[in-house]
Amino acid sequence: MVPGEENQLVPKEIENAAEEPRVLCIIQDTTNSKTVNERITLNLPASTPVRKFFEDVANKVGYINGTFDLVWGNGINTADMPPLDHSSDKSLLDANFEPGKKNFLHLTDKDGEQPQILLEDSSAVDDSVHDRFIGPLPREGSVGSTSDYVSQSYSYSSILNKSETGYVGLVNQAMTCYLNSLLQTLFMTPEFRNALYKWEFEESEEDPVTSIPYQLQRLFVLLQTSKKRAIETTDVTRSFGWDSSEAWQQHDVQELCRVMFDALEQKWKQTEQADLINELYQGKLKDYVRCLECGYEGWRIDTYLDIPLVIRPYGSSQAFASVEEALHAFIQPEILDGPNQYFCERCKKKCDARKGLRFLHFPYLLTLQLKRFDFDYTTMHRIKLNDRMTFPEELDMSTFIDIEDEKSPQTESCTDSGAENEGSCHSDQMSNDFSNDDGVDEGICLESNSGNEKISKPGLEKNSLIYELFSVMVHSGSAAGGHYYACIKSFSDEQWYSFNDQHVSRITQEDIKKTHGGSSGSRGYYSSAFASSTNAYMLIYRLKDPARNAKFLEVDEYPEHIRNLVQRERELEEQEKRQREIERNTCKIKLFCLHPVKQVMMENKLEVHKDKTLKEAVEMAYKMMDLEEIIPLDCCRLVKYDEFHDYLERSYEGEEDTPMGLLLGGVKSTYMFDLLLETRKPDQIFQSYKPGEVMVKVHVVDLKAESVAAPVTVRAYLNQTVTEFKQLISKAIHLPAETMRIVLERCYNDLRLLSVPSKTLKAEGFFRSNKVFVESSETLDYQMAFTDSHLWKLLDRHANTIRLFVLLPEQSPGSYSKRTAYHKAGGDSGTGDDDCGRVKAPVGSLKSVEAILEESTEKLKSLSLQQQQEGDNGDSSKSTETSDFENIESPLNERDSSASVDNRELEQHIQTSDPENFQSEERSDSDVNNDRSTSSVDSDILSSSHSSDTLCNADNAQIPLANGLDSHSITSSRRTKANEGKKETWDTAEEDSGTDSEYDESGKSRGEVQYMYFKAEPYAADEGSGEGHKWLMVHVDKRITLAAFKQHLEPFVGVLSSHFKVFRVYASNQEFESVRLNETLSSFSDDNKITIRLGRALKKGEYRVKVYQLLVSEQEPCKFLLDAVFAKGMTVRQSKEELIPQLREQCGLELSTDRFRLRKKTWKNPGTVFLDYHIYEEDINISSNWEVFLEVLDGVEKMKSMSQLAVLSRRWRPSEMRLDPFQEVVLESSSVDELREKLNEISGIPLEDIEFAKGRGTFPCDISVLDIHQDLDWNPKVSTLNVWPLYICDDGAVIFYRDKTEELMELTDEQRNELMKKESSRLQKTGHRVTYSPRKEKALKIYLDGAPNKDLTQD
Repeated sequence: MVPGEENQLVPKEIENAAEEPRVLCIIQDTTNSKTVNERITLNLPASTPVRKFFEDVANKVGYINGTFDLVWGNGINTADMPPLDHSSDKSLLDANFEPGKKNFLHLTDKDGEQPQILLEDSSAVDDSVHDRFIGPLPREGSVGSTSDYVSQSYSYSSILNKSETGYVGLVNQAMTCYLNSLLQTLFMTPEFRNALYKWEFEESEEDPVTSIPYQLQRLFVLLQTSKKRAIETTDVTRSFGWDSSEAWQQHDVQELCRVMFDALEQKWKQTEQADLINELYQGKLKDYVRCLECGYEGWRIDTYLDIPLVIRPYGSSQAFASVEEALHAFIQPEILDGPNQYFCERCKKKCDARKGLRFLHFPYLLTLQLKRFDFDYTTMHRIKLNDRMTFPEELDMSTFIDIEDEKSPQTESCTDSGAENEGSCHSDQMSNDFSNDDGVDEGICLESNSGNEKISKPGLEKNSLIYELFSVMVHSGSAAGGHYYACIKSFSDEQWYSFNDQHVSRITQEDIKKTHGGSSGSRGYYSSAFASSTNAYMLIYRLKDPARNAKFLEVDEYPEHIRNLVQRERELEEQEKRQREIERNTCKIKLFCLHPVKQVMMENKLEVHKDKTLKEAVEMAYKMMDLEEIIPLDCCRLVKYDEFHDYLERSYEGEEDTPMGLLLGGVKSTYMFDLLLETRKPDQIFQSYKPGEVMVKVHVVDLKAESVAAPVTVRAYLNQTVTEFKQLISKAIHLPAETMRIVLERCYNDLRLLSVPSKTLKAEGFFRSNKVFVESSETLDYQMAFTDSHLWKLLDRHANTIRLFVLLPEQSPGSYSKRTAYHKAGGDSGTGDDDCGRVKAPVGSLKSVEAILEESTEKLKSLSLQQQQEGDNGDSSKSTETSDFENIESPLNERDSSASVDNRELEQHIQTSDPENFQSEERSDSDVNNDRSTSSVDSDILSSSHSSDTLCNADNAQIPLANGLDSHSITSSRRTKANEGKKETWDTAEEDSGTDSEYDESGKSRGEVQYMYFKAEPYAADEGSGEGHKWLMVHVDKRITLAAFKQHLEPFVGVLSSHFKVFRVYASNQEFESVRLNETLSSFSDDNKITIRLGRALKKGEYRVKVYQLLVSEQEPCKFLLDAVFAKGMTVRQSKEELIPQLREQCGLELSTDRFRLRKKTWKNPGTVFLDYHIYEEDINISSNWEVFLEVLDGVEKMKSMSQLAVLSRRWRPSEMRLDPFQEVVLESSSVDELREKLNEISGIPLEDIEFAKGRGTFPCDISVLDIHQDLDWNPKVSTLNVWPLYICDDGAVIFYRDKTEELMELTDEQRNELMKKESSRLQKTGHRVTYSPRKEKALKIYLDGAPNKDLTQD
């Protein structure tokens, strides 16, 4: 029995020994995107010949045997083997198939050709049931559906194999289905294709990229010779001068046809193909008017490339039933009578006349456009008419040719002087003397050129006007958008095919009839608005004339230049195929390498062919990582690596000649592991890494020196005991195992002492990659409980200590007269000297910091007394004792006060990897605040998402917050994955106040509650950080609070912590002030930068406020003034009083409280006016880093109550084309009548003549004077201001008003252009748009020079 499911159980043993073993084969068909996810399963006897196996596969999948290959898949047989021989008589067993196991194989193309489908009989060729259907592609599982178009995504693999029809599709770039339909129609037109092939491109005269005929020639050659399922059209559209945005513009296929033909005519001038378009597609008709009284006729000759046929006459509910009926209506004359009478030149009066069109000549290729798109004047929408209109396969046009007797004397002797091409009594002149009257080429960017046309002979016989249909361009969708595809009859086999972008399928005549359109039920004229359906839009017929009907050129008939082009394109396609084959056999895997000098982990992607050996891959990686001049090649090797766990899985000793495909387990899209290029010193040897081992990074701890050494890597097994593990470590680091203590860090700061000797490493929680700390001293600390031991405290401190770089403010004496410092009564300054004694930079660069510290220690006694008087309640012993800088370095001072500073220092000090990041500009505090000004909207967002940070943007731009600098820790062991992404925690008790007080209610510093490690030393940054600015490198326990951290910095800053501010520096020079003093530094990470700025820090209930001046009449109405501090419970008047001296000193503004107001600021928009009695937090919501407008008043404040409404009015004077300055209008209510009255008072315009409109956009709502008169919504029909469309509910709205009796100034073209330039310049400076208009449709244009004209005044 042959199993039908892939997941069937495979017997591992043969129950009956006499029974022949069977082979389970699972085949994946990779030749088609539809079958790539399917599996074919065969369970055959092991003795089955390979030849018979191929036959069974062919029958199973429905392919002709011998047209496909079978190759081993990624199962157990992954060796690089050639395809199986389909004619071999070997048994499956002899061909390396394994019985009792799954044997995976891939069914692939043979010699690049897609497998041929097995057809049971010839009738199947015409079968349109399976995968042969007309119209839009159906959804998966609904083959044959002809419902409305469904957008689909296609995989790249689906376009690699040619359709079974033998025709090649075109890739839809985005919305280029209209282009694809026309290109396929032209390709399937023998006369056009042959003529195009005969044209020869001269590369010396033109760039091939911009040559439209050459790119069409290339496309046609590819359509004829390519083995792909579909090819790209990007080269053709590039020759049109289109960019990628054009791919997203859908256009009308008839419009494209006209524009493309115009472009080809221009390109083919002075060549044999100069008149090709006219010879094939151009017809002639006569537009005439005949007097019904005297018979006088005036006429002109027009040419056409297509005939537009109306679906339904205007106002009619009945559509024409057929194309023939619509053609008769096209030439049906109309009677001009009544008010429409025609002035007859002969009768010298207005007479009744007959006006109409007559066809004089039909082209060889007749194009009919069915005008399905119309406009509904009731809904003002474009609509599509989906009515049924039949069209015949053969169309007799002889009934429409002009056979009217033109020999009457009245007609022959009459001319019409007003016609473009005057009538004549000679019939040969009538048919020959005409000119191209297209004054402007609609879609081509070139001045029109009239020229003599080559005229075909008039007067074809009636029996020679039989046309046969060969192309139907179908539109599926509505007037709002849809999809085009083409149904084309091949003149080679007389079969119909559907060309639907990438997909080409055979269809029948019945499918063509489905495109006639039509819908059920009665319809009114406009009832099809927004309907979606599938129906014919353009029809192309060819004249049945054996003398002219051409066949496609055979290969041996190609001109020499086409043969060369075919050869070049084949070579390019073969090269692309080889490249795809290489890509398919290339292993792509992440590659890491720890730089042997810089000690920085580098990352890259290694792309290596599966047949390359490991030795060759090492050489490739060696060059990729730029190690040639650093270490020799034999000091490098590739090992299997797990980057997530930082784990070396295995090494590849003795496998240097093994192909990479075997080592990596085949070519895969992704791998579950990485590769590490491991390096060694010349005197070292590589360690062998075996699968199953675990990696352990061992850090040696020196209790006496209080240091943690760099890690030493050892490899162990999970089944080893702790005792055996100690012996292993003892050999590696040469410490005695008897007194050894091992501490495992299982996750972040989770320390576990390995105290049970017989326990295995697996039981202790070891995994693939581990970190342990080892100590082997003979101190009494060994006998203490682990959590009370010196070792635990040291490791705890080690795990929580981070390194920060602190930029101190410029030390300019006298800038702050009241600088003070903390001090301990009776303190000794010796330890302070020790703290700063370990300087690793030049002494000269650190002199100022040392001087500050020395000066602060000299003043300890006097300043301590002052501090006790200010903040203490009499208990002098609690004043500053626990914040003494002498005791903050180590918690072990009490045990070993004589220990040297060097023994209390962390061993590893990693130098800054990028010192340039620590440079700082020299600027004053006010300058920085000015640069960092931001909107209140953004400030609110930032303050809510970053609990302890407020926005301080140094680049004066709205930049999203970064998540902090992702840095490595002091030692590589200190930071783990578990610590990444830790969120800041909010203190809910202080959330309402926006900041935290530095002192609690008893006056005791919050930093005194708990001791945390802190160590600071001067650090020399690179030049450019600013003269007078110095850096500190601080090692601090990140569990310390911001308040305590600031107190520790006091001796270095030189002022009290309440007199300086801490700013955290993020990427791109963004700075955010940290204000929540009771929060810890847990959100900081190693090597973060901090900037200290002088200035009073906030207390509880205080907010930092940015004050901007509102200048309503200035080009830039928003000007930053200063930073101020407002407090909860403060009235607006009190804040104004506090602002007055600051405005005088910092801004030079001399104001009194009644001469200015404060008002809400939202971005640049002025809002609610704050009244003097309003209280912050009660009447006015205030937040951290709030922003407020200060507006200077011209007179007495008019706003007295919250019920009033203040709007800003501006008069528009259309007769002068200018706007008056702003004037504030204060309303007692939201009544429109009151607004009109106020505007009447300030302007003198009569009430009945006042029209007003609300301004748009951001204040000051600038708009061009060329647009304001018609673009704004003038005189809205409302009675109150707080309803739609005005919605004026708050102060600060902008109102434009005008006198409706005032006429708009008439401008000459020169004045308009000059004014447009001025307005454009003015509005660009303010950042406003020049015009306010909805998005317009983009015109379809083909640019003959290959690029659009960069004309700014163009649409």
